[in-house]
Amino acid sequence: MTITVIANPKSGGGRTAKRLGEISEKLEAALGPVELRTTDAQGDAISLTRTSLREGSELIIAVGGDGTVNECVNGFYDNGVPVNAGAEFGLIMSGTGGDFRRTFDLGPDIDDYVATLASGATRTIDLGCISYVGWEGRDETRLFDNISSFGLSGIVDRAVNNAKISKLFGGTFSFYWCTLTSMLGFKPQAVRIQVDDHFDEVLNINNAAICNGQYFGGGMWIAPTADPSDGTFEVVVIKDATFRDMLKDTGSIYEGTHLENPRIVTTRGRRVVATPVNQEDVLIDADGETPGKLPATFEILPQALTIRC
Repeated sequence: MTITVIANPKSGGGRTAKRLGEISEKLEAALGPVELRTTDAQGDAISLTRTSLREGSELIIAVGGDGTVNECVNGFYDNGVPVNAGAEFGLIMSGTGGDFRRTFDLGPDIDDYVATLASGATRTIDLGCISYVGWEGRDETRLFDNISSFGLSGIVDRAVNNAKISKLFGGTFSFYWCTLTSMLGFKPQAVRIQVDDHFDEVLNINNAAICNGQYFGGGMWIAPTADPSDGTFEVVVIKDATFRDMLKDTGSIYEGTHLENPRIVTTRGRRVVATPVNQEDVLIDADGETPGKLPATFEILPQALTIRC
């Protein structure tokens, strides 16, 4: 099997760069020869993945954080068409958040990832596709493997990605700290949310998560019942919450016990349309990145990616 490793040396506050030699050695001992390609800038993992697949790579292994995984997943498609329909995807997460792996109970030890990759066991999962407004005002499209959301999470992502000191204490702390500081000046935003043909409401949202996987924000168990292989999104909306409410309820989100809270709205669907009611920007999060803002449409792509997990 032809194997390509796409690694982001800057992920995890630069810790990935220090581990790349060890990771490559362990992968080659378990899987045979691998080609290592590293990223230098945002978007590189998309183009490197596409190039590798076009050159015949049969297994792409992403090494980095949730953003690196997301870019590699986007590289499996080009204008909505699979680049190499038979190729498989694997991951070794070493970034700040590490949320995608939690749904599959993977890692975080390198040896655990390598053993999983070497086992050859695969499953086929769904992906999400977002159509949204990019930062330059143009309509853009992006895939997500785990969770896309809007509201407070978009602001938190921007803070985490720009953080330096908090990342030194690990991903969970960095997300928790940036969430707390971002909540201080945040006010709920009015958004019309439509899900398939059974849900259509204007809600004052703190955060709305369109979930393929279960975890985001450095370990928040936002969607405990989400299944990335069932062909639907789990939609979880936090609404009308004050700073005090959010602060008091933060622990329950990490434990997955928040869904009975009256400020939580949940539903399921294959297509979600989110439209801001006012003129203010409502920022989007996509697997830890902030690609743009609402209005946006989120659609499920059933059985779109074969992953070793």
